[in-house]
Amino acid sequence: MIRRFLQRDPLSRRIALTIVAAMLASLALNALFVQLAGIWAQPPIERTGLLDQIAVTTRVIEAAPVELRPQLAQAATNPVVSVLWKARRDDFGLPPGGHPVKAERGTIWQELLGEDRVVEAFSPALWPSGSPDGHYVALVQLTDGSWLTFTPPGRSWGLPARTRIAIIIALGLIATVLVAWLATRQLAKPLQRFASAARRFGGDLRAPPIKIQGPDEIRQAIIAFNTMQAQIQHYISERTHMLASISHDLRAPLTRMRLRSEFMEDFDHQGKLIRDIEEMQSMINAALAFFREDTQPEQATAFDLSELLQTIIDDYRDQNIAIDFSGPAHLVYEGRPLGIKRVIVNLLENAEKYAQHPAIALSSDGYSICIDVTDKGPGIPEASLQRVFDPFFRLETSRNRETGGVGLGLSSARAIVREQGGELTLSNRSGGGLIARVELPL
Repeated sequence: MIRRFLQRDPLSRRIALTIVAAMLASLALNALFVQLAGIWAQPPIERTGLLDQIAVTTRVIEAAPVELRPQLAQAATNPVVSVLWKARRDDFGLPPGGHPVKAERGTIWQELLGEDRVVEAFSPALWPSGSPDGHYVALVQLTDGSWLTFTPPGRSWGLPARTRIAIIIALGLIATVLVAWLATRQLAKPLQRFASAARRFGGDLRAPPIKIQGPDEIRQAIIAFNTMQAQIQHYISERTHMLASISHDLRAPLTRMRLRSEFMEDFDHQGKLIRDIEEMQSMINAALAFFREDTQPEQATAFDLSELLQTIIDDYRDQNIAIDFSGPAHLVYEGRPLGIKRVIVNLLENAEKYAQHPAIALSSDGYSICIDVTDKGPGIPEASLQRVFDPFFRLETSRNRETGGVGLGLSSARAIVREQGGELTLSNRSGGGLIARVELPL
């Protein structure tokens, strides 16, 4: 039970962990800023607690006789702050530009010295550059008009409040963006694998199931997808085997019909029956070849598509059939070369059989590859551009039974292209003829 609980990884937990990690990273960056920046990262004098110490020391020295004040100031000097008493302000040699400091209500400073006490703070920047006297100095006026200075040995009063707030906000934003970026990358990896596997299944129905990884919600989606993929693969396998078995079993009755037709006395009907039997036999042979290829898929490999098309064109040139070609001299593609060759040969045979001047155009836009097989024939009626892909469908005019074929060529060609994630479409050219376009994703 504990193990199952630890293995659970919902998105809500990841979001909560991301928020906690962002907060911890922000605190860590602030702590690092304080360590590296030192005194510059410390708060201003009003928030250091030094004013309370100054108020107590001022109150004690102020209550003592004038002749004892120098000794008391020297006695109050410690490693944190140096105290000095003078009767006049000018005796300290302070530069102009000190800014007044006001005590907040409810503090020890207000209770001991009141709100009207004159206090000025001097920063090192007010002294000339390189001056040894350039320190932070707090100047306090006593009730009798004399003065006390409090000088810390280092720059312990730090940055102004606005600067500190701006730095803290910037560090918090940096920490949040950094943690959110890392968390988003971790969350996006299983989503990217899921999307890649879904695209792969669209081009290869025999793709393996997706490895179950990621948060619970993504795991559930992967499990549902794997289940759907297995059901589709099982359905296609059963359908293929069933149709192949039916086509194979039809051979026996056709053979018997052919033998019986030999004993017919009506030669006219005998010839017609034999032609019908031969046509059915051709359809069965084509169907069996189609199903056999479906059960024995070709492995994908990288090959030069341009060279493959040039080889096909050379084969037709040997038969005194000229085919024009336009496209790059080399174009590497990862797919099934024999399947693509069958598609192109099928399209070229249709173009050569039913039209004139077949041509091939190869192009790529970086995302997909396009192979156009064109001709200058009569084309296909618009209403039949999609129906010609139906199994055993044949046009009754220019592409009829007398010209050969059983109507599985385009169906098989489209199936081969779709198995590789592409698409085969037909369209009529504006100037006459047909365009068969094969689009393959890179």
